[in-house]
Amino acid sequence: MSVVYEEASFPILMRMIPISSSQIVVTRPSMPPYEEYCAEIASLWESRWLTNRGEKHRELETALQGFLDTPNLALFTNGHLALENIVEAFELGHDGRNEVITTPFTFVSTTNALARKGLKPVFCDIRSSDYTIDPEKIESLITENTCAIVPVHVYGNLCDHEQIEHIAKKYDLKVIYDAAHAFGVKEDGVSVARFGDASMFSFHATKVFNTIEGGAASFKDPQLAVELVSHANFGMKDSESCDFVGGNAKMNEFAAAMGICNLRHVEEEIAKRKRVAERYFELLSNVPGLSLCIPPANVEHNYAYLPVLVEQEEFGASRDDIFDQLAAEGTGARKYFYPLVTDFACYQEEYSSSDTPIAKRVASQIITLPLYADLALEDVDRICAIIRGVARD
Repeated sequence: MSVVYEEASFPILMRMIPISSSQIVVTRPSMPPYEEYCAEIASLWESRWLTNRGEKHRELETALQGFLDTPNLALFTNGHLALENIVEAFELGHDGRNEVITTPFTFVSTTNALARKGLKPVFCDIRSSDYTIDPEKIESLITENTCAIVPVHVYGNLCDHEQIEHIAKKYDLKVIYDAAHAFGVKEDGVSVARFGDASMFSFHATKVFNTIEGGAASFKDPQLAVELVSHANFGMKDSESCDFVGGNAKMNEFAAAMGICNLRHVEEEIAKRKRVAERYFELLSNVPGLSLCIPPANVEHNYAYLPVLVEQEEFGASRDDIFDQLAAEGTGARKYFYPLVTDFACYQEEYSSSDTPIAKRVASQIITLPLYADLALEDVDRICAIIRGVARD
């Protein structure tokens, strides 16, 4: 029996699926050569070890630990469960403190992971310069119930980790970064995976590096490794003991094999993404009313996204006008992140987006343009021409 899903049922997924080969989608997964992946998974037909920390899992875990230059790393079935398991391993909320300071300008997964673990998100406004959490506003939100700070490296833009670390030490708080967008990013040669007490990475198909679905946690304390592995394995540390109520968050061998292959090519893929991004910078950065995030000279970026902030009065058209015109001409874009987390039905009764006015404004003005390794520069030129044309119409 075939099942047909209406677009409204899965709006994000439907926007990612091209209707025809002539359309330009907002993102496109990187994949290794078909033959390379087939060769990587061939041994699985011999071993029949398809999950439960098999050979591919362990190989990828070791390779990523080296690539991300982190002392400790654990793989998970996705980034969301990586964050949930970090929260559990740190036992956040167990001492009665259950408030976590975070940002509303993020994908809802960040907030849901906290709420699902019984924690209370406390939303801090963002910086208008790079859309990351504003460290100048964190301290005023800290109470006797605060246990952690969960900042997000939005679009791969790095948070002010030094100031956040200073605040966390002052108040004895854990710092867990949502680094879903920041795979491979470095500042002054230091890997993003070394910031805070732990970081979560997403290896979803749409990310710079993917394992189809997958995620990881990097962390400082080596003692956390056993806890994280156990939490991902139902709370079991061996076959005859279960010390706590855990879940199932293990990465399977086919996903790990995809990661092994993609990791061989990721630096080349990032270089291609950089070329595409720089073409956008060249064509749009001087357009009045448009603001782009150009990476600082001391940051080795991954060019995960191409966000553009649209000032309607100065540009002469709105973000939605651009979105609609691109769609009319067969080009996908995304209002990312819109709406704010605090405007979703599951949170709006308890929170008000007016409490974070910069985040609310940015959410109403931001658009992310198509960006992936194989996007032709000629297509970038056409996209930019469409955008400039919207202002003239």
